[in-house]
Amino acid sequence: MPLTLAVARESADGENRTALSPETAKKFAALGARLRMEQSAGVNSHFLDPDYSGVDFVPGPTEAYAGAELILRVTPPSLEEIAALPEGAVVIGLLKPYESKERLAALNAKKITAFALELLPRISRAQSMDALSSQGACAGYQCGLIAAARCTKFFPMLTTAAGTIRPARVLVIGAGVAGLQAIATCKRLGAMVD
Repeated sequence: MPLTLAVARESADGENRTALSPETAKKFAALGARLRMEQSAGVNSHFLDPDYSGVDFVPGPTEAYAGAELILRVTPPSLEEIAALPEGAVVIGLLKPYESKERLAALNAKKITAFALELLPRISRAQSMDALSSQGACAGYQCGLIAAARCTKFFPMLTTAAGTIRPARVLVIGAGVAGLQAIATCKRLGAMVD
């Protein structure tokens, strides 16, 4: 009997990510999983429904979750969404387990097994499951772009007939995944990075 995997549109304000990309959906389908997704769940991530192959689209989250054994999320489900989850299901995502005792109690009451990917140990064996490094790299890149847009100087050195404009100097505090990506982005934009 194939595993039923469900994905609904993220309900958190400002959340544009989706828990399932078309490429990953194709891999799950090739393994024999039945995929059910809420219509337009990937549209904020620029994935249209026709981009997904082997996925059954349903009108809402309740229909997506009905009978699902595995539920993929980006953000933690709300209490209303937990009420729609089937008892005994498995939920995987960035679940912020220390943020809400009520959410944990609701998941526990429905006997739902929840895997918070942000608590996954960041070791070599688990590297393929690391969700934080990719998000840190995105944040560092975006911070470099925001800094360039808000800086009163040009990031790169510019030489014109009127003279030369020295490049902006940027200080990035921290050299984790986000910091290293911010440093690389600012350097690529032409700034001098300290």
